[in-house]
Amino acid sequence: MSDTTTVNQAYFNKLASEYDQKFQKTVARLQDEVKSRASLLGARPSARLLDYACGTGLLSSALGPLISECVGIDVSESMVEQYNAKAKSEGLPPSKRFAYVGNLVSEEDPSPAAFSSPNFFDFDIAGVGFAFHHMDDCELAAKRLAERLRPGGVLFIAEFLAHAPMEGHTASSGVRHHGFTQDRMREIFEGAGVGKDFQFDVMDEDINFEHAHGQGKHMMRRVFFARGEKDSHP
Repeated sequence: MSDTTTVNQAYFNKLASEYDQKFQKTVARLQDEVKSRASLLGARPSARLLDYACGTGLLSSALGPLISECVGIDVSESMVEQYNAKAKSEGLPPSKRFAYVGNLVSEEDPSPAAFSSPNFFDFDIAGVGFAFHHMDDCELAAKRLAERLRPGGVLFIAEFLAHAPMEGHTASSGVRHHGFTQDRMREIFEGAGVGKDFQFDVMDEDINFEHAHGQGKHMMRRVFFARGEKDSHP
């Protein structure tokens, strides 16, 4: 396990129980933005979603009612517990929405045994919501997620546009990247074999992330949604 993964795990384990309440307004706004782009992201009644670095389930909650199944994976045990507790409280069976503790983007373990069965492959959609900036190797992450997609499946990343580092921001929150440009995301998608019909949709206004990273600060960020399709091979 990399140092960054360990930091992320500890940080989000601590934050999990209060995450939805602390970021309630922001999460609700972002879920609405995801829903409004459902067709762009490949949502349809028969679709299966891999919600990677799922947290408490922002993407799953937004797209879940529109698709057949959501499978979450996160390195944080506490986030996974919150994800599953929320699904259960909504009366959703594990066959409809369930999360697992795990890491698909480890350099040391390219094919984790816990996620080797067929139900962890051939997803119609793989999404990462506001966690890409915590990952050591974004190219590797995109490739690993692309491997989980069916041919023609959609990878999408919801993230922050490139921005200046936050004053006083420490490594304790596991931040590895200060947002991304459109060109950078296109490069990542194309390198992972999911560059077909690449689109980069930027919100019209900044989002206020209150109490950003538990520091009692407000953080204004412009959010984008990048998507691309997996190449179909004969």
